[in-house]
Amino acid sequence: MRYGKEHKQATRQRIVETAGRRFKRDGIDGSGVATLMKDAGLTNGAFYAHFESKEDLVATAVCEQLRGQREWLTSFEPGRAGIEAMVRTYLSPEHRDNPEEGCPSAALLDEISRCADPTKQAYTDSVLGIIDDIAARLAPRDLRSARVKVLSVYALMVGTLQLARALADRRLADEVLEQGIRNALAALDAGPEH
Repeated sequence: MRYGKEHKQATRQRIVETAGRRFKRDGIDGSGVATLMKDAGLTNGAFYAHFESKEDLVATAVCEQLRGQREWLTSFEPGRAGIEAMVRTYLSPEHRDNPEEGCPSAALLDEISRCADPTKQAYTDSVLGIIDDIAARLAPRDLRSARVKVLSVYALMVGTLQLARALADRRLADEVLEQGIRNALAALDAGPEH
């Protein structure tokens, strides 16, 4: 049976979405093609009709996850209040406890760093879109200097979330998140932009 272009695109999108969640929950290395295709309700044989390799799927899924994160950022009001709400939502116990629904950077950064250059480039391009969106809120007249600041605060937030996820002591993990919020907001407020 032959399917139309729309069906093929919808199937590809379903694979990308389910793979993105699985990667964030179990890791890239912990997610084989058979499992990914089963999650999407498809057979292994269908994989190569949509992707050249698992690496191709990883790059596509990570970019799609970051695109979704970028859309999520637009839900916050403009200005400083929106930035603070973003930070507080990002460094929340709910985000910590639901990696498959959260930030791909916090869930996959260590594995992305071991991926091939095309995947790293796709990640870089996508994450810089997020960084530039935040920088535009922070300092619309000086995006260049704000970009570096926002990148370092993003790194602080990703690391804080990763550490909070790794700690067995929930109270300590909550304290790490709270301190991370204070640190991120202080770093964003420091400097000539404000």
